[in-house]
Amino acid sequence: MAVAVITGGSKELGRALTEGLAKRGWDLVIGARTGEVLEMTARALAEHGTRVVAVSGDVTDAAHRSRLIGAARELGGLDLLVSSASALGAEPLVRLGELALDGLRAALETNVVAALGLVQEALPLLRAAGSGAVITVSSDAAVGAYPAWGGYGAPKAALDQLAAVLAAEEPQLRVWAVDPGDMRTDLYTAAVPGDREDRPAPAEVVPAFLRLLDERPAGGRYTAASLTGVAR
Repeated sequence: MAVAVITGGSKELGRALTEGLAKRGWDLVIGARTGEVLEMTARALAEHGTRVVAVSGDVTDAAHRSRLIGAARELGGLDLLVSSASALGAEPLVRLGELALDGLRAALETNVVAALGLVQEALPLLRAAGSGAVITVSSDAAVGAYPAWGGYGAPKAALDQLAAVLAAEEPQLRVWAVDPGDMRTDLYTAAVPGDREDRPAPAEVVPAFLRLLDERPAGGRYTAASLTGVAR
């Protein structure tokens, strides 16, 4: 049975993706900081008949990352690694002239350093799988210059570059950076309080991720809209 490790797996996009994979029979290792919510998610996913291991902790903690990959090893290996955990840098978002440097450091640690650390832990298992894949969750803020989004967009741009280089260095793997587009999430609400525009729920973009797994295109940066044919 295929095994996936998903960070930020207790809610929103990470939670929706775990649901999509569980319905396909994947075994799952899910990580998040809030243990109680994570355990509730694991119980719900297990109702699909799949094995689910919940590992609570902060992805910026090296020991937590080791536990995630260790849990995958105990399930038999690792076929997919998804870095969905994200930090904004400031809540709500602020312009660069007002951005606390500690906030930027925190965003870089979560969105970039931790994601790379997890890949480093996972590489032996992903290589052994023969068809291992890595998905990093990107953002349109990584490629567009939007006022107040610099503290989030800059780390996401760095993550895109890491994914591109990893794809070049590990040609036997599939490495995809996926921009899901704006979604109706707590993260977006924290970024832009009071925004009233109707946005898609995370579950609506999961088919884009599943298409990557089904078709296994070349590594690169993709948008959910391009994969599903639905304009955002």
